[in-house]
Amino acid sequence: MLGKLSWAAIPFDQPIPMAASVLVCVGMLSVLGLVTWKGWWSYLWREWLTSVDHKRIGVMYVLLALVMLLRGFVDAIMMRTQLAIAAGAAQGYLPPEHYDQIFSAHGTIMIFFVAMPFMVGLMNFVVPLQLGVRDVAFPVLNAVSFWLTAAGALLVNASLVVGEFARTGWLAYPPLSELQFSPGVGVDYYLWALQISGIGTLLAGINLVTTLLKLRAPGMGYMRMPVFCWTALASNLLIVAAFPILTATFAMLLLDRYVGMHFFTNDGGGNAMMFVNLIWAWGHPEVYILILPAFGIFSEVIATFSGKALFGYRSMVMATMAICVLSFTVWLHHFFTMGAGANVNAIFGIMSMIIAVPTGVKVFNWLFTLYRGRIRFEVPLLWALGFMITFVIGGLTGVLLAVPPVDFVVHNSAFLVAHFHNVIIGGVLFGGMAGFYYWFPKAFGFTLDRRLGAISFWCWLIGFYLAFMPLYAVGLLGMTRRMQHYADVTWQPYLIVAEAGAIVILCGIVATIAQIVVSIRTRERRRDRTGDPWNGRTLEWSTASPPPAYNFAVLPRVESLDAFWAMKQRGPIVPAQRYDPIEVPANSPNGFVTAFFAVVTGFALIWHIWWMAILGLACAALTLLGFGWIERVEHEVSGEKLADAERARLRTMEPA
Repeated sequence: MLGKLSWAAIPFDQPIPMAASVLVCVGMLSVLGLVTWKGWWSYLWREWLTSVDHKRIGVMYVLLALVMLLRGFVDAIMMRTQLAIAAGAAQGYLPPEHYDQIFSAHGTIMIFFVAMPFMVGLMNFVVPLQLGVRDVAFPVLNAVSFWLTAAGALLVNASLVVGEFARTGWLAYPPLSELQFSPGVGVDYYLWALQISGIGTLLAGINLVTTLLKLRAPGMGYMRMPVFCWTALASNLLIVAAFPILTATFAMLLLDRYVGMHFFTNDGGGNAMMFVNLIWAWGHPEVYILILPAFGIFSEVIATFSGKALFGYRSMVMATMAICVLSFTVWLHHFFTMGAGANVNAIFGIMSMIIAVPTGVKVFNWLFTLYRGRIRFEVPLLWALGFMITFVIGGLTGVLLAVPPVDFVVHNSAFLVAHFHNVIIGGVLFGGMAGFYYWFPKAFGFTLDRRLGAISFWCWLIGFYLAFMPLYAVGLLGMTRRMQHYADVTWQPYLIVAEAGAIVILCGIVATIAQIVVSIRTRERRRDRTGDPWNGRTLEWSTASPPPAYNFAVLPRVESLDAFWAMKQRGPIVPAQRYDPIEVPANSPNGFVTAFFAVVTGFALIWHIWWMAILGLACAALTLLGFGWIERVEHEVSGEKLADAERARLRTMEPA
């Protein structure tokens, strides 16, 4: 009846997982109880859970990323603590089987459920506003995309309470991930969670590509789009091209595990190395899927807080699209040691160095934008400057790893761990935080506390260097990655410093939480009544803060790059003579209900509860079909209401 599921799935005999499970359950029940006590369910259902507004969906993506950042960081600090004490005769406090689950969950969560939702959320929120349009191309599909991503995150967290997570690392290489060596449900949790969330990401990519190519304000040609829109276009083109590879690869591994096929089992005529090729044919474009939107954020932030147009706009666009194309030509540098031969290694090594050129172009353009600008050291710019220094170091170590002889020496070492985190934290996470601070007043109508924001930034920056620079050194000394214990006690001082760095980063996270709490409590004196708190250059700052559901009462006419800046230079913005009624898409529970059944189906497939899997899959399909046949309902906003709202908004802007 319940397949493989039994009471043995709950880790009663393991105190650390059990304590974590109880803590998570208590936290979730407390939140649900608070919402019920306050009577917020109706508001949440109406305004958030069933919303198809791209701005609300973008905010929910970012909220999911921040919540999962806390979960992923708990895993990180547990690993750092274990490695700081597990030297020589000391074995530490984490048994190997639990440590393996932690580092697998950490990588999976940070890439798929922190970095991806953070970037997709910011793109969802900002891109339609910068394009001067009212929503994405497919609003209901946008909601389905988000809720499928949230469903995947829920399944990963369910493994903490019921069963186990994979012990294979975050990429689940065969043969370790095959049924013979991982007979438990951990790999199944990993595969089904990422299949469900991956479908959501692919749908989001299709939606944003369509929006960027087909929906733009009158007069906004491609070469008048903000740089963030260009990086969003490149990133989502990569999603559309790369994520089907991931889906197909995981489908083959699932067939190996569930029906005894042999795609990746060498003994059965398959090839485990083919999995590595396929996973990195997705995996290296994935790095650029994450970093390209961050590049766009830094471009917007640096131009705004320099008081200048971005230097070399056309070269930035060309560099962005060059990275988009070249990102599919470098995947093999992740496994130079596989034995492909000198010629293959040389080609991929050269391509890995070439792809650094357009990234260098971007760095110099940012520097020239700052040169002789009226620089304002607001918190978003601090994150951008910290990124420029940190990411250049990560990029240089990446070029070093692209040299095959060097890679043979440091492959699979802590040096590689340091490089990867150098790029992902110093690039993607710093970019996400810059965007979070930059667009927060646009999303919520008030600014964040500057002092606590600066404290958070400095803790993250200093903590990062303390946590990961020692790993470069200890990697060169011979420490391999994925170690739960090490015999060479001379490595321990480096790892103690790395532990101290993780603690400093923890202080930065606490400062961010305190900043949000303090800012909410003092929001009345932080109100942004102009819609343009930073003296911005692009169209999102021409709307109210937060923007109305329809974004723009009248679609703006774009006549140049930095359209809003040009409008401000021409003089005061006056109300339109006539406002036509606007149709706004009605809410839809499609995404939430579909995701609910996706969770049921995924959980059932993990535990081989076949009747539940069939029922969940059928209900998900019926939900999509049912809502697809319902005639689309839209709300109309009258011209009179639009006129009143716009005149009131423009009156508040006059003093500014």
